[in-house]
Amino acid sequence: MHTYRIGEAAALMGVSVDTLRRWVDSGRLTAERDEQGRRIIPGPALAAFAREVASGTDRDHPGSSARNRFSGIVTEVILGDVSAQVEIQAGPFRVVSMISRESAEELKLEPGVPAVAVIKSTNVVVETP
Repeated sequence: MHTYRIGEAAALMGVSVDTLRRWVDSGRLTAERDEQGRRIIPGPALAAFAREVASGTDRDHPGSSARNRFSGIVTEVILGDVSAQVEIQAGPFRVVSMISRESAEELKLEPGVPAVAVIKSTNVVVETP
């Protein structure tokens, strides 16, 4: 069974180490101790918790079949004649999208504006580190 140290689990969840420790201390997330006495999170427990946390996001958009949502902040908008390149920083992830210029203008996208990248794809590559 794969386990994660507190810092690794926090990075995967996109939260601070302090937040993850509070979740463990409050009993929201299960942790064990390794041979050196450090707290570790069992992989299956972290996966279940991540799914539970993310399930609230799906309920916020019941009319959409897209389940991949990355909330963040717009960091760059490059307007072309017809299209716009929009860059969003969502936690540690950089999401770049090409949308119509008209859409970018209607949404008033500019650096500093909060945005959500909603991704629905028929082809997703999964890699292991």
